[in-house]
Amino acid sequence: MIEHVHTEIENIRFNKAQCGVDFLVNAGYGCELKDYYFGGKTYATDFFEIIFFSEADGSIWINDKKVTVGANRVVFLSPYQRHCYHIDTDEMCFKFLIFKEDFLHDFLTDKYFTYRLHFCYQTATPPVLQVESDRMKRYFDVLDEIKQELNLPLTNVEPILRSLLYYLLSQLNRTYAEAYNLPSIKVDNTIAYRFKQLMEQNIRRKQRVADYADLLGVSRITLNKAVKSQFGLTATELLKNRMVLEIKEDLIGAQHPVKTIADRFGFSEPNHLMRFFKAQTGQTIGEYMKEYSLDKTPFQTK
Repeated sequence: MIEHVHTEIENIRFNKAQCGVDFLVNAGYGCELKDYYFGGKTYATDFFEIIFFSEADGSIWINDKKVTVGANRVVFLSPYQRHCYHIDTDEMCFKFLIFKEDFLHDFLTDKYFTYRLHFCYQTATPPVLQVESDRMKRYFDVLDEIKQELNLPLTNVEPILRSLLYYLLSQLNRTYAEAYNLPSIKVDNTIAYRFKQLMEQNIRRKQRVADYADLLGVSRITLNKAVKSQFGLTATELLKNRMVLEIKEDLIGAQHPVKTIADRFGFSEPNHLMRFFKAQTGQTIGEYMKEYSLDKTPFQTK
């Protein structure tokens, strides 16, 4: 499955040859990727990953957050998030689903599908979902179907795989939205989804809502209304949340000095960045760094 690029954080790209599959999707038990899940390394991947735990103990560090795993929990990872697994469970007690969004593009006319999924690129809600045991069993059954299709050289495999993936992701999204009291999906709200897509692509170059309104060809009022109705946050709130994640990544992952980060994000002075960070997180940068150090996170940098 993996193709390694050796840095202090190990980057992984989806590799069909190493996965032994012909498509940009794979599923299986944790034991099939033992080194990945139990090696204790820090990773960043170029694909979506969803882990389904029927039983588990331990945690997963995602960027700077510790996510506790347990029985009947689902954990969501979006591309390029730093993560490290500290799982204490039998390898047959959890399953993984990995995929690249490109796999769905030919199947769906909706090119913003992954941006409509509340658990993809989330900033305001946890990347974890607690479900009932019977629901987890249904998820496992669908994953078994996906695995079966991948292993059998039958005709019409690709449309069946895409249908199964679309069904499972849609079911997860419905349950996730209910769990966190999020707005229901509105397929025609393309302004909100395009904003989220553009934000992921441009967050390091554009930090003003007006910039995105211009890219979309709409007014700020129209953009805020569309985003609020879809995600429950204004465009400004969503943008600030996303900026904080990138700033934290520069502080912890890349270990850039505050002045460098301030310049990257368009703050005229480091003090302006520090005030922004305090307003959004309730912590000074110094307090955040100290807390992160005391947590003894598993992320190692050289």
